Amino acid sequence: MPTVCESGTLYVIATPIGNLEDITLRALRILKTVDLIVAEDTRKTRKLLSHYGIKRPMLSYREENKEKQGKKILELLKKGKNVAIVSDAGTPCISDPGVHLVNLSFQMGIKIVPLPGPSALITALSVCGLPIQPFVFLGFLPQRPNRRKKLLLRLKETPYAIVFYDSPYRFKKTLEILAEIFPQREIVIARELTKFHEEIVRGKTIELWPQWREREVKGEITVIVAGKAKSVTD
Repeated sequence: MPTVCESGTLYVIATPIGNLEDITLRALRILKTVDLIVAEDTRKTRKLLSHYGIKRPMLSYREENKEKQGKKILELLKKGKNVAIVSDAGTPCISDPGVHLVNLSFQMGIKIVPLPGPSALITALSVCGLPIQPFVFLGFLPQRPNRRKKLLLRLKETPYAIVFYDSPYRFKKTLEILAEIFPQREIVIARELTKFHEEIVRGKTIELWPQWREREVKGEITVIVAGKAKSVTD
């Protein structure tokens, strides 16, 4: 295991998933003092920083440029600069390219400090009211419907709760697939969490699918599917 070198620190900072007040005092303090803020979409992060009067250099770090930008960031860290990495919203390195940078930092012996905070995953689990211990987290499902279906079919018999993120552009097709595979299973749909149009709905998939089929869906969605109970037949 690499020893920690005399370098800067990589701060992994959770930021609000919607409501800008959902940020810790510690996160604000660190964001004001680091030498660089790394963000997946600097435009979104700049809105948060502007709200709190924070002006620090920023660098875009996305799936498409993570190799190139990762080298730049590591060089700065090795020179003793402190860097903060944030997600578009929520906790970094969960379904975003930040995990690549953290992995590289571990390999180089760079100090990594997590600053906990908002997460759509944990926020949705806290209000679902379903048995969630244990649960399996899938991140974002595959884009192609047939791959989504194959993945969910493999989990049909699991007793674990199934949690995943989904895009508003794909959600209705996903819900149709869920209604086919898990017709009598309880699910929770958590949309626009902590935002003005926050919506948390729970019910059986066979009942929710007709309700959502004709409506317009906006905002990213977190879905929780109850695990298969011994008394449940799908």
